[in-house]
Amino acid sequence: MIEGIQFVTNAAGEKTAVLIDLKQYGELWEDFYDVLIARQRTDEPRESLESVREILKRQRGLNA
Repeated sequence: MIEGIQFVTNAAGEKTAVLIDLKQYGELWEDFYDVLIARQRTDEPRESLESVREILKRQRGLNA
């Protein structure tokens, strides 16, 4: 077993969750979490860089 990592199991002994020591693995967890968020957003509509620039110009007077 890896120090700082604990598995939670159900009554059948199957792993259902994991506990991570964030003091030890906090940076790794942040990377993992970022990947999860990115995967959740794969089906969201996308904006092109040019359209975002145009929106920002109108909203904030951005000089591009």
